[in-house]
Amino acid sequence: MLEILASVVEEPILQEIQTSMAIGLELDESTDVSVTRQLDLHIRYADKEGQLFSQFLDIVRVPDGKAVTIVRAVKDVLHKKYIPTAQLYGLGTDGAAVMTGRQNGVAKLLQDDYPWVVHVACAAHRLALACRDATMGVQYMATFRDHLQQLHLYFHNSANRTEVLSAASGLLGLKDLKVTEVKDTRWLSQHLAIQSLQRNLPSVLSALAEEVKVNKCPTAKGLYAFCSTFRFVAALHLQADVLPHLARLSKVFQKEMVNFLAIKEQVPVAMAAIRAIKEAGNQQPPGSCLAEFHSNLHDPAGLGGFDIASHEEERDRRGRVSLEGGDDFWSRFQRQVMDPYLDGLLNNLDRRIWISSTFLQSWHLSMRSGPSYTPH
Repeated sequence: MLEILASVVEEPILQEIQTSMAIGLELDESTDVSVTRQLDLHIRYADKEGQLFSQFLDIVRVPDGKAVTIVRAVKDVLHKKYIPTAQLYGLGTDGAAVMTGRQNGVAKLLQDDYPWVVHVACAAHRLALACRDATMGVQYMATFRDHLQQLHLYFHNSANRTEVLSAASGLLGLKDLKVTEVKDTRWLSQHLAIQSLQRNLPSVLSALAEEVKVNKCPTAKGLYAFCSTFRFVAALHLQADVLPHLARLSKVFQKEMVNFLAIKEQVPVAMAAIRAIKEAGNQQPPGSCLAEFHSNLHDPAGLGGFDIASHEEERDRRGRVSLEGGDDFWSRFQRQVMDPYLDGLLNNLDRRIWISSTFLQSWHLSMRSGPSYTPH
């Protein structure tokens, strides 16, 4: 019965697709709850008036994640549903290596049979990967990200700990919160985690200190030791300034009707804002999180009660680290963490986003300037 109902719904959609002027495929590979590998296919097409439509096309099981297997599954779906490949002009993927490989990637194998197909890797995925690569390129920022995830799991996995966190935020007169999970592929979820934690860090530190004092929890002790340092608080304020620019960029990329011109225009704006943060150093503009960093450290109603600097000094003594002449905690943070992280972020944005968008715009304009505007 379900198959019959599905065919009644699907038939008029397939008829529209078969008579469309242009078709684009969107592919994504995943696994279901039974860990069965599946390939999800969506289709975008234009009718005779040029109006765009997006539809779910099919979801099929694949025995493995190899490019040849995915291409075979795609061709089977196109053949089974009588999709006119002569009108197949676009291919969208998440940018994974199996999709984008130059020699044997899915896009390359499909272009061998349909040379006019233009492959576009999802810009929002590229942005998330650029942020991840920049974070992993600086050892402390990678450790910082891991501790954000550990904080989430520590409170998420226990109702009692969540209640302690809620009580601590209430006593300090701060907003009740939950520590948000960090995921690389969930459109910069780290922005939400940073935003929440930066506003409510005193509550989190109070809750961790309570767990150490009352329950002698070694996990809480380790998290408290890491999160109560000058470097952690500085990195938190740094990302609170940087990530909003990247989050806005991600939202631009996720608009249904985004075009390459929008990408080309917005990426330099975000890069300029990040570059300005680096050049400002310890003289950040008023209103920014970094500008309020030092005052927040000494606020008796907030972080001032945790004596952040002394925790950093204790960490240095244990690690036998000494500050160089004329150096201080901020100078060392800027030299070892902030500048390398921002440089890596700018380099990755340039490599993953800016260059590809410039190429695609050039291709777009060259096609329009030809005698016939067709990808052939």
